[in-house]
Amino acid sequence: MVPFRVTFRAGVSIFEQVVYASIKAMVSGQLHPGDPFPSVRALSKELKINPNTAHKIVAHLVNEGLLETRPGIGTVVAVLPDSTRKERTQLLGHEIEELVVEAKRLGIELAEMLSSISAHWKRLSGDSTRANSAAKPTDGGSEER
Repeated sequence: MVPFRVTFRAGVSIFEQVVYASIKAMVSGQLHPGDPFPSVRALSKELKINPNTAHKIVAHLVNEGLLETRPGIGTVVAVLPDSTRKERTQLLGHEIEELVVEAKRLGIELAEMLSSISAHWKRLSGDSTRANSAAKPTDGGSEER
């Protein structure tokens, strides 16, 4: 059984969608370090995708250090190595820049983006207290939506 959900969307490669769903399951706590990850055969069969694509997905996640193969056990979610806050933040530099460019193109204000990011953070982490306080405007003049 695949421990995460993928709703395939047209226009985005299956590879990218399954990799994203896998990573999302890891960061949201659906998958924990040491949890078994589906085999290539199981991914292919349950998601109804080409076995070559399933192999490419697993190989990519192993190469990224998100999965590890253990002899006699199979593929499991890896324990992520410690890194500095600066190193982790730099990994998202390109994605953050793309998000900002797209938000500006759509005319979305910074406060709206921060609120939206806080809502997504809350949904993925399950921490409603911290996310709600971060989403509220601090200038007193803005209204909540």
